[in-house]
Amino acid sequence: MADIDLALDWTPNTNHTGFYVALAEGYYDDHGLDVAIHSPAEDEYDTTPAKQVATGEATLAIAPSESVISYQTHPDYPSLTAVAAVCQEDRSAIVTLDDSGLDRPADLDGRQYASYDARFEDHIVRQLVRNDGGDGDIDIVTPPKLGIWNTLLEGEADATWVFMPWEGILAARDGIDLNAFYLDAYDVPYGYTPLLLARPETIDDGDTLSEFLAATARGYQFAVDNPAQAADILGETAEGMDNDDPEFLAESQQALTDAYLTADGQWGVMAHDRWDDFVEWLAVNDILTTVDDDPIPASELPTSDLYTNDLLPRRVTALTLSIYPLSLLSTPSGYSLSFPLTTAGSSTVAVVPSGPVS
Repeated sequence: MADIDLALDWTPNTNHTGFYVALAEGYYDDHGLDVAIHSPAEDEYDTTPAKQVATGEATLAIAPSESVISYQTHPDYPSLTAVAAVCQEDRSAIVTLDDSGLDRPADLDGRQYASYDARFEDHIVRQLVRNDGGDGDIDIVTPPKLGIWNTLLEGEADATWVFMPWEGILAARDGIDLNAFYLDAYDVPYGYTPLLLARPETIDDGDTLSEFLAATARGYQFAVDNPAQAADILGETAEGMDNDDPEFLAESQQALTDAYLTADGQWGVMAHDRWDDFVEWLAVNDILTTVDDDPIPASELPTSDLYTNDLLPRRVTALTLSIYPLSLLSTPSGYSLSFPLTTAGSSTVAVVPSGPVS
């Protein structure tokens, strides 16, 4: 059995359901893997998940696109690479309390933003405020990470960044109305969140990682097909959740399920243009800098270095037939048999046009 240590970006929640399903349903066992999932609560978020991977404490980490860029441009750590998108849609938002009167990002000028202290985070939030017509003059406070949500609820900060299918639903169930500023609504092409990050040597030794991604993809497909059961599995197996109420988990799971897969039903796949757009946006807005605050042109950070889809399980999109002896198979005029096509260890035979395809 190969060992995998996965560092979560937050206490267990429905962003992570597929990992817990894969663990509980034996998918990791099927792929010869011994997987341990670690919450940041284990060290009170003293070390970020990405840094745990960079320093070799963990095999994989969950983090946003900006963490990839941070480690790709840091002189003291390995260049971490994204190997899968956990979610295809960004369901995070900057939020304020509805009764605060802070109804739009521009209203945050002169107000306190509770920050997770990520390298580019505060600059991104300031630019969001500018995009809405404000000055970007926000006061940054950095409370303990795992207590950030409470600083908003208790009035110790005016805004923070949350996942709406988790904290947003928690708030709604408690009768707390929020103003949610989704980044894409204010022309911030944030990339992907969350992602899976790995060190270069983990990617180079690709077999174990490929097995992990294949098993995890099965877990997320299960969650899509069986959201209520997946929520039950998360609640029963994940330790250290900040809310394990079954009704809440079912609601959160249902709200997030349609964000897991691409339009054609694949888990993990990342689009090159989406990475390009984020890097270009960071550079144009003078956010893409070295740790010494020197500007980095977008051309000096090749997008292809930031991510790879090469280790993800591949889906065959051609017509799949039942397996018969080849002597019994016939094809329509102008078509021929193409074989073998392989995916996730299985083989199929497909009918494809024998001439050029337009």
